Amino acid sequence: MTNVEVADQTTIAGRVTPIGIMTPVQYSTGDGLFAMHTDVVKNIQDNFKNLLLTNHGERLGLYDFGANLRPLIFELGKADFDAIAIRRINKAISKYMPFIEPLTFETFDDGMVEQNLATVRLRVTYNIPRLNVYEKGIEIILQAGG
Repeated sequence: MTNVEVADQTTIAGRVTPIGIMTPVQYSTGDGLFAMHTDVVKNIQDNFKNLLLTNHGERLGLYDFGANLRPLIFELGKADFDAIAIRRINKAISKYMPFIEPLTFETFDDGMVEQNLATVRLRVTYNIPRLNVYEKGIEIILQAGG
């Protein structure tokens, strides 16, 4: 599928067709109840962010949905943190978003931002070959108190 074909699918009779609900959920200022994505790539990026931020058991009906990264926050100092996180991300991608091709993975330890709050930033670079989208990046912040 080319970019032109994707663009054609998002327009019907001069009106842009909504693809998915934007997160965080917000009321629409135009048509419909909620603000919607109309760009396929932005919708995929939003869904990918949600996949990375979701932990097992948080999605009703799909217990194993998500990368399940939050439980790893307190393991950041250990040598195998990156390997475990990459494995979890790749497993989630292969099951729920197999059209994404992960490229790089980086972690940034922000340490304790506030008392008893661990913060880790993760950056994942990826391709979406079917849409001719290359080297897109997404950064997420994980926090856990303890």
